[in-house]
Amino acid sequence: MAAVSDRADAGPAPCPVLRFADFSPRRAESPDHRADEPVGAATRLLLMPPNSKVRTMTAASSEPILAMSRARVFVDASVGQVRLDHAEGVAVHADGSVWCGGEAGQVYRIPPEGGSLEERVGGGEGFTLALAFGPGGNLYYVDLGRRAVMRLDPTAGGPELFVESPIGGHDLVLPNAIAFDAAGRLYLTESHSPTEPGPGVFRIDPDGSGELWSPGPFLFANGVAVAPDQSAVYVAETWSRRVTRVPLLADGAAGEPELVAELPGTLPDGLAFGPDGLLYVACYQPSQVVRIDEDGTPRVLIRDDDAIVLAHPTNIAFRDSTAFCANLGRWHITAIELDSA
Repeated sequence: MAAVSDRADAGPAPCPVLRFADFSPRRAESPDHRADEPVGAATRLLLMPPNSKVRTMTAASSEPILAMSRARVFVDASVGQVRLDHAEGVAVHADGSVWCGGEAGQVYRIPPEGGSLEERVGGGEGFTLALAFGPGGNLYYVDLGRRAVMRLDPTAGGPELFVESPIGGHDLVLPNAIAFDAAGRLYLTESHSPTEPGPGVFRIDPDGSGELWSPGPFLFANGVAVAPDQSAVYVAETWSRRVTRVPLLADGAAGEPELVAELPGTLPDGLAFGPDGLLYVACYQPSQVVRIDEDGTPRVLIRDDDAIVLAHPTNIAFRDSTAFCANLGRWHITAIELDSA
């Protein structure tokens, strides 16, 4: 989760400033506009094709499936020589290690058993947002300060630039989350604005060339995940409080966005498909993980009402039946045991 500042039309813009006011979307004055919906969202929905499978999270589906006893602190780095500086993103390597970022541009490696932390990339003027492993087993991550995606060999060496603003003639304002398809193409969300819908989702080929793949519009496009069958790209629209599906057409083009699930009263942030093929949503507020069931019903998997073990989770990644959540609100990574949930 990151907010944007106003931007001049000419010249390079400074790194977006994180401001609480940016998370207070303006409300519409129209009497038929929902009180909990930001301006622009109702109009944007009219542009979406009808989808009879859309489900809204209800009081019944808001009852957590799992007790908080199924969650634990995987690594706590609030004190010590190496501190976990409010992780936004999380990814799992093939060797079982867990990787995450920090608010000053750091990248950390956590061994498969947890409990300790190694800083692989030192802090600077950036902010490491989402991370994902891609072609060649390399780690890719979003550096908000550079408005770029960086690439890191997890075995040795330092980061190198993969792609930066502009992409396909479009300037990046707030690049946020990334995911790969089976062909090794990277999908990057541009959050644009928390108050006005806009583009979009970019697609970058393995050689670093890219384009604006789906203009949306989206209201703060955040988490992104590619369906296991490669049929679509899913996007969390934080300030629309919903999840949207963009069909991946046979020729590789983006189809028209389709509404998948509405999550009233939440701020959906990170997305990931689990080992069961279902879509999981890390919600920044309240501190919970939502699962989209096979029939499209969103159900709360687990929630921490005290925001202690699960503290404003922003991204989620899986290692077998264990889910790992980055907690922007604290200094640790959470592990959640799914088993047969």
